[in-house]
Parts: sequence; C-alpha cells; structure tokens
Amino acid sequence: MKKPFMWALTAFATVSLAACGTSSDKNEQTSTGEGTSTEATEETIEVESMNGEVVKVPVNPEVVVSFDHGITDSIRALGGEVSGIPKANNIPDYLSEFESDDYEDVGSLFEPNFELIHSMEPDVIFISGRASDNYEELSEIAPTVYMAVDNENFMESFETNMRTLGDIFEAQDEVEEQLAGIHETIDNVKERADNTDKNALILSADEGSASAFGAGSRFGIIHDVLGIKTADDIEAENHGETVSFEYIADVDPDYIFMIDRGASIGNEATASQVIDNELVARTKAAQNDDIYVLDGEVWYLSGSGLESVKLIVDEIDSMFETE
Repeated sequence: MKKPFMWALTAFATVSLAACGTSSDKNEQTSTGEGTSTEATEETIEVESMNGEVVKVPVNPEVVVSFDHGITDSIRALGGEVSGIPKANNIPDYLSEFESDDYEDVGSLFEPNFELIHSMEPDVIFISGRASDNYEELSEIAPTVYMAVDNENFMESFETNMRTLGDIFEAQDEVEEQLAGIHETIDNVKERADNTDKNALILSADEGSASAFGAGSRFGIIHDVLGIKTADDIEAENHGETVSFEYIADVDPDYIFMIDRGASIGNEATASQVIDNELVARTKAAQNDDIYVLDGEVWYLSGSGLESVKLIVDEIDSMFETE
C-alpha cells in the first residue's frame, strides 16, 4: 500500500464515569517548639469516584500510584510526578520512561502488588476499570480514586477527569490549554467528516480474526467525537462484534481503521492476516489505500489521557483525507 501502516497495540477500559468534586479544605496541625510555633497545612480536594465514593485527596500529592496509563500520561503532562505504575503488562512506547527503576513496579493492570504499594506509603492511588475489583483493598492503603471514561459520552467524561486532575495538581490553566488544542484538531477532522459521505469501519485484529467496533464502543471516538460516518450499524460492545471477511467485503467501507490487539498485549501481530485477504482487497478502502493500522499501544492500552487522546485525534487527522 502507498500509505504506511502504523503498527502497535491498544486497550481502553469501557466503564462509566461519575462526576468528580472540586471542594477543598485545609487541615492544620500545630507543633510548638521552644519560644516558636510552626504550622503545617495540608490542603485536600474531595473527589467522587465513579463508584460513588467521595475521597479526600491531598493537593499536589508527592507519592502517586497509577493503574491507568491515561491517568499516568495526564499527570506527566500537567507536571506532576508518578511514583509507581504496573509493569507486568506492556508499557506503551510513549510512556517508556516509566520502565526505569526510578519508578516502582506495582504489579499488573489487574493484580496490584499490595505489599509493595503499602511500603510506598502513597498519598493517592488512581485506578480505572482493569483494577476496579481491587478498589476496597487499595483504599485501605491510601485514598483511591476510581477514574474512567464513559465510552458513550467520551468527551464530557474525559474532560471531567482532566479538570479533576487539574484541581488535584493545581494545573487548571494547563488542562484548559491542552483541551483547547485537542478540540482544535477534533474540529478540523469533524469539518472534513461533515462535508463528505465517506465512512469508516473500525476493526480489531487478534490471532487472525477480526472484531468490528461501532459508535459508543471503546474506539467509538472516531464516530462519536470526530464525526466520521459509520460503515454499518454495529452494536456497542466492550470486545466488539466478531465479523467475517465476507462481512467486511459486503460493508465495503471507504476507510478501515485497524487495531492489532494481539500485538498490543505482546502477542503475535496478525493485522496483516486480516488486511491481506482477497475479499478485503475488493473494498473501496483497499482500492484507495485507505486501510490504516493504528497505534494500538495508545488506542488499546491507554487512550483516555491528555497525551493519549491528543495522539489519537492527531493520528486520525493525519489519515482522514476526503479529497
């Protein structure tokens, strides 16, 4: 094909978000020495987790554990520090700095190393869907915020999360500046999408088979936010709808956006087995060199942070040409 493929992985939890609070207070402790007194003030912010729990989180926490790559990239983008992330799973290339021994390995995305985390004495722990079963046990160690996006209401939930992080790390202006940049790219793509009838089919490859994703799904940002028309009415399911090569040929999309799930989690890359097929080759997407393999590390493993959402919309912006 004339246009280069961009290989990788992706994952992106499909959970709904609860709004986060922004109230804060100050807890003052006074210690008195010989002829002098010192006052230590710790400011906190109240955050409502998506499970409804209201959590008091220190403003500008120093020891942070994050079980979500999108939250990790957002904290980095806002100038905050993350002390530990799960390293048992693949770490996206754009977060490769966290592979360093300077950052604690707190387990896997699904199974925390509770003993290590306890020894770190974290100020706050952030989780999303993959670690949600461990909420109560993590909450016994430190304030734990369950923060995720609602795939059917992506931008509102994403922006709520980012503004909450902005409040926690006192980086409200930086959040608004970065959101404005993301919206500028979204508007550019949406304008092109609104002025064409071209449509797209989103596929995920895993072990040579294909699953299709539509509006409201974990990859639905392509349709719901960027405004690119759907090639078919596909039910929004977390793991997609398994489809055949005949189905892809019958739908005959103008664009195919492919995520190689297998490669994203460290297995064999099999997107080419789906693309290099004589039935798929008949589609308009194939005929016009408009089949793209997306950066799965961002789309599947992350995809809900300030850095990762920018990477996502920039990637589609570079691929979706309507002329």
